[in-house]
Formats: sequence, C-alpha cells, structure tokens
Amino acid sequence: MMKLRFNFWHSLFFKFSLAFLFVGMIPIFVLSILSLYQFTGQIERHTVNNIKQMLVYMSNNSSDIFNSYDDISKMMYTKPDPTSIFMNEQSLMFPNGVNSSAMDDFVKNILFSDRFIQNVMFVKASDRSVYQQSRGNKRMDPLVSFPPIEWDYQIRTNPKKLSIFPYHMETYYGSQDLVMTFARSWIDTTNGVRNPINLYGTLYLDIDVGVFDGLLQQAKLGSRDEIYIVNGNDSILYSNRRDRIGGRFDETSIKSRGDMMIFSEPIPVIQGKVVGLIAKEGIYSPINRTKKSVWLAAILSFVALFIMGILFSRMFTKPILHLMRHMIKIESGNLDNVVHIKRKDEMGRLANGFNRMVERLKEFINEAYINEIKRKQAELNALKSQIRPHYLYNTLEVIRMSAIANGDRKVGDMIHSLSDQLQYVIDYGDEFVKLEHELEHLRHYFHLIEVRFDNQISLQVELRNQVLLEAMVLKLILQPLVENAVHHGIRPKGGKGTVLIVIEKVDEGVMGITVYDDGLGMDQEKMKSLQDHLANVAGTSVRGIGIKNVHERIKAAYGERYGLDIESRPHIGTSVRILLPLQLEVDYEQN
Repeated sequence: MMKLRFNFWHSLFFKFSLAFLFVGMIPIFVLSILSLYQFTGQIERHTVNNIKQMLVYMSNNSSDIFNSYDDISKMMYTKPDPTSIFMNEQSLMFPNGVNSSAMDDFVKNILFSDRFIQNVMFVKASDRSVYQQSRGNKRMDPLVSFPPIEWDYQIRTNPKKLSIFPYHMETYYGSQDLVMTFARSWIDTTNGVRNPINLYGTLYLDIDVGVFDGLLQQAKLGSRDEIYIVNGNDSILYSNRRDRIGGRFDETSIKSRGDMMIFSEPIPVIQGKVVGLIAKEGIYSPINRTKKSVWLAAILSFVALFIMGILFSRMFTKPILHLMRHMIKIESGNLDNVVHIKRKDEMGRLANGFNRMVERLKEFINEAYINEIKRKQAELNALKSQIRPHYLYNTLEVIRMSAIANGDRKVGDMIHSLSDQLQYVIDYGDEFVKLEHELEHLRHYFHLIEVRFDNQISLQVELRNQVLLEAMVLKLILQPLVENAVHHGIRPKGGKGTVLIVIEKVDEGVMGITVYDDGLGMDQEKMKSLQDHLANVAGTSVRGIGIKNVHERIKAAYGERYGLDIESRPHIGTSVRILLPLQLEVDYEQN
C-alpha cells in the first residue's frame, strides 16, 4: 500500500493535475478576494445608509406628529373665549362656574380635529371635575381616579409646557386599548402671565397607537429590530416592543449585548430622539449572502478546474499508463503483447521502439533458452517413462493373491487398498475428479488406518445432498486433512476417536466439506501459528505441509474466496472447513 501511495505522489498524472490546479486557482483566488472586499464594502455602506435614511424619516415624521398635537393642544388659546366657558362660580345659572354646553362644544371640536384622537378630557383646576368626550361614547370608570398622581405632578411642575405620557392602556375607561396622552394646562392670559399663575384646568388628549404604527410599517424592520421614541428624560414614549413602553432607555446595557447596532436621530420638539436597534445578523445577512455567492463561484471554478485538470492529465498520461501495463505483462513473461498507440508524437515513437525491443527479446529467448528447455523436458519425459505403473499394479496384485492363497485375507485386503490408492495417486488423468471418487479413495486410505490402530479410530461421512457426489473437486484434498486429524488430533489424545466428514451446500454455488475430529485440539497460540502458516506469514515454523498444500492448491484453482478455515478448542477437537465452488460434472464438461 505504501508503495502504491508513493508511486501516485510521484506520478506524472499527479504532477500535471497539481500544476494545472495551481496555475488556475491563483487568479481565481485573487479575483475572489478582491471581489469579496469590494462587494461587501458596497453592500455594508448601502445597508447602513438605508438604515440612517429610515431613522431620518422616522424622526421627521415623529416631529410632525408631535408638532401636530402640540398645535391641537394650543387651540384652547385661539378658538374658544375662556369667558364663554368659565363663569362666575357664584352664578345661579352655572353653579360650578362652567358653561357645560360650551365646554362640551370645545371638547368635541378638539376630539374631531384629528382621526387618531380617541379621548379628550378637561380637568378643572378648582374642583378637579372632569369634562370628557370619546369616540364610541365611552364613559369613564367612576372607580378609577383621573388623572393619575404622577401625571398631575409632572403637569404642575411644568404648567407652561406640553407634557407627553407614553403609551398606556385606557384603564380609566375600562379598556385595554393603547393610547399616548398629551396634556397642556390652560392658563389665564387675559392680563399676561402672572405669578402665581391663574390656572383654568388641564386638557388631556389620548392618541391612538396607530399614528406611530403606520410609521413602523413603512420602515420595514426585521423580526429582531427595535425602534424607540425617547423623550429628554430617557423615558420610552413608543416602541415596537410593547413591553418596553413606559420604561427607561438604557443605552449602556444595550451596547453590552453586542448583537445589535445602535442608530439614532434627534427629535427637537420633545428634546428626545428616535433610536433604532438593528440586529447585526440582519445587516450582515446580505454581506454573508454575497460572501457565500463569491465562495460558491470560487468552489465551482475549483471543481471545474479539478475536473479539467484530471481530464487533461489523463489525456497526457494515458499512453504512458498503457505502455506501463504492457511492460508489466512483459515482465511476467508474456512476450506476445504489442503496444497499440496510434500517435505521431513522442509517445508514438516510444511505443514503436518498445515493440521493436520486445520482438528482439523474443528472438533472443527463442535462440538462447527454448532449445535448453526442450532438452530438459525431453529428459524429464524419459525419466517418467521409466516408471511402469502397470508393472507395479501387477506386482501388488500377485502379492495380494499369494496372501489370499496362504489364508491371510487381512493382508490381502490391505494390499488391495494400497494398490487402489497408488493407482489413484499416480494416475496421470485430470486433476479434477468427482467427489464420489475422492471419498472412495479416502475409504481405501482409512481402511489401512483402521487396521493399523485396531479399529479404535472410525470414519463417518455425512452427506446432506446426494447430488453433491457428482460435484467436481480437486484430487487429493481430503486424505491430507484426515491424515492430519488422525496423527495430530486423535493419536496424541490416546484411546478411541472419530473423524466426521460433513458435506453440504452452504450457499448458492458454494459447497462446504468439513472434517471434524474429537482429538486433542489446539490452544490459541498454536491456532494463531497455524493460521499464520496458511497465510504465508514470515517466521512461522508449523508443521502442516499437507494442509498448506491443499489450501494453496484450492486458492490457485478457484481464487482467493475459497480455501481452508480452521477452528479448534483444547480437549474438544478441531474442525477444518473446505469452501469450494459447486461444479457438477455436467457444468464442468460444458466449461
């Protein structure tokens, strides 16, 4: 794995791709950074300017609203004649000193002078009597005193100025509607303003909250943005946060939050200001969107460059890789490969030169080695021909018949089993045989085991599907495993023992043959050593040439998926499982 990684990092493909990416990404990166700073700066300035313009709009319109109701409150000095409303308190016709009809006309004129005025109340200074008119003919709650004490105190402190009270509920009318109250004292100015002041009473105007809500709708604030109208005493007269109306505006605590930006514009008419708290995420969201767009464009450009780099690098390196694959085949001994590269550049010339080199190599091998190989093969065939299998079979048969003639049938049976085994082993036929023939050979072998150990070791074969007898398997894969089970499992334990062979279909197209023994078993250390031996781990010195031979033959014939799997437990026994592809005789012949 390390070698493959090393080759990749040093390959021409990697170097071409890396160079292509670097050359393409440097200008893209520079352009992205410049565009990002330029666009985000413009968007930030544009957003801040819009917010400031919105606050200027709020400030101007709020000033107009306050001036409008200030002018309305001054109508008492321009429209009515005070002497037509306030009479001599000793008059029998007006015992309270007030012409009620004239007072009602005066209050009604004030009420209908503006559509946002909800209630008009006049509180006489001498006896605190209240004269009121309201939209919807509402009546004041007799159980609630009017005006509240704090209002009365503020008005008496500044009798010559307009007093503004933040939005509140109309509790004195038994209503929960929000209104802002403007209050102005009516002072006797017939002989100029004198001290002490001669006060007729105080006029109160309740203004509907909609007069300022309309401004907010045009401002188009975000969900987290806040607007405050604050007077000179930092009292909050109005806000889109209803729960903050009437409280004090603490700019220090707001600055400590860190998630808001503060903007403000003055409202000279009330010596106050309009304050906007704008969430930073709302200001920077267009900037963030622009950043995302720029980075997305950069990423897409990078992906496009990456793909193009791979394509161009592959186009340049594909002939080289093609030539390398053919070189590997030549190294493995296949000299019949010809490199087909139909190009007229340097790679085409290199391929033609490689083909000529391979042709000359083939000629050299044919001249220098083929004759020697043929000579060695002829000597080997001559050596093999010296062995006469039929002569050996006939000799064993003569010995067997002699034993039977002398009455020793046991020896005759043993010689017969040995003869069959020898014939099966040195038969130069196909390497693959039916499972039925392999089991027959195994029984001949085990017959000698039973005779040798006085029938203390027995063999059992459990065939779970008769069709499996027709399966084609490698020759001589069972006898080494059974021999290993007898000599390394049962014999060291002593006493009787059993070798069980289970033949079954374990999966679609896969057959399993398991050899069990109830012998001595192996501990974890021996099992690990045996498994390392099968896996060709260096440094192992386990005996088990027969098992390893079977394992490697199976893998060589069928592939890495198949082979031996060994399990063992001390003093219980060992199982060796063979996995083979299920190939019946008909399928094998068709292949």
